Amino acid sequence: MGSGWSGEEERQPLLGPGLGPAPGAAWRSREAAAALPAAAPSPGRVYGRRWLVLLLFSLLGFAQGLVWNTWGPIQNSARQAYGFSSWDIALLVLWGPIGFLPCFAFMWLLDKRGLRITVLLTSFLMVLGTGLRCIPVSDLMLKRRLIHGGQLLNGLAGPTVMNAAPFLSTTWFSADERATATAIASMLSYLGGACAFLVGPLIVPAPNGTAPLLASENSRAHIKDLIETVLYAEFGGVCLLFSATLAYFPPRPPLPPSVAAASQRLSYRRSFCRLLSNLRFLMIALAYAIPLGVFAGWSGVLDLILTPVHVSQVDAGWIGFWSIVGGCVVGIAMARFADFIRGMLKLILLLLFSGATLSSTWFTLTCLNSITHLPLTTVTLYASCILLGVFLNSSIPIFFELFVETVYPVPEGITCGVVTFLSNMFMGVLLFFLTFYHTELSWFNWCLPGSCLLSLLLILCFRESYDRLYLDVVVSV
Repeated sequence: MGSGWSGEEERQPLLGPGLGPAPGAAWRSREAAAALPAAAPSPGRVYGRRWLVLLLFSLLGFAQGLVWNTWGPIQNSARQAYGFSSWDIALLVLWGPIGFLPCFAFMWLLDKRGLRITVLLTSFLMVLGTGLRCIPVSDLMLKRRLIHGGQLLNGLAGPTVMNAAPFLSTTWFSADERATATAIASMLSYLGGACAFLVGPLIVPAPNGTAPLLASENSRAHIKDLIETVLYAEFGGVCLLFSATLAYFPPRPPLPPSVAAASQRLSYRRSFCRLLSNLRFLMIALAYAIPLGVFAGWSGVLDLILTPVHVSQVDAGWIGFWSIVGGCVVGIAMARFADFIRGMLKLILLLLFSGATLSSTWFTLTCLNSITHLPLTTVTLYASCILLGVFLNSSIPIFFELFVETVYPVPEGITCGVVTFLSNMFMGVLLFFLTFYHTELSWFNWCLPGSCLLSLLLILCFRESYDRLYLDVVVSV
């Protein structure tokens, strides 16, 4: 894949004659040796514009997450304004995971055509999706279909904003900034979904079910106008981001920031063969996909899970919001720490999943206070849920970096695409079971500590390696 440059002439090694392995240096793998470019006069160079590229990509992820979670926080208002059923509300959320079905097509595009083309296509899909939702029609059935179509198109943007962060960080950032850049680019999408819990309810009021019929009709029209205000605002923001991306989003810097950024990568077909035959990768991929998939499904029905313990939908929304925001902050902090202390990704994951296992166990046992006699208060529920979200969400960028290091020189987009697809598959399976067992959700609570403990054991048995880091740190010396 080269470095994922957008043209064939750009896919050649960028480094000129002069660079080779350090005398006596031993390669970790034949693939890593083959990835070394012909040579170079210097280890690499970084440009100030890399932060602008990261900002545009991160804002695109933020907008995609915000649009995806538009309807969940205002579902009661949306039911009254547009006549949505419970199935409609569920489907509006499911368009996000469904959008990952063509995930590998977007990863192929990233591999073959590079970052700029893929990001432009992604932002254009978001423009179409948010625009469809704004088409003014009086027929409610047609309006609902347009909204569903818009959510699907926005869901199709998910594979890029969720998977391309390590590719962007390798392309533009030096080895001591990559984890931080990956964390910022990958976490902003989650932050966008969290901010939807604030934006929607602050603008759109909840319906008043006790109002007289005439007042109810006026209230419905008022709520519909406010929802359309939110839709138009999101459409305008996405259009602005698309325009900025179209005006300036270079496929790569003039010179690579590191040896790894200029090295050759495996082909699309060889990459999949390498991933599926690498037991260490499969082990760490399951350690990521199972608990994160379970947590995503659990978060989606958190209000239903907390209803038996008398927690309102509003409080459940705030718990979800703070767990995501805390995860984003801690994730970026952990990634920055990983940039300073290299080669510690496994240790960081062990600490995070130890905390996640304890937090999920605490929450599950608290919900069974009639048996365990643990104090069931708002403080304990908030604390256990938010800590669980912080530990799990902050592990995402650390996992992404470890995936890339483990299977280098497999392209970053393909590697992260596979694991994110697996995570969405586990979430889809859980949501499928929930359609049959939605009346009894206590079993779902036990899935959390079980999946976290399984992941902790897999990480403990995992043998880490840092082929990409070796290339940058040792070979460039």
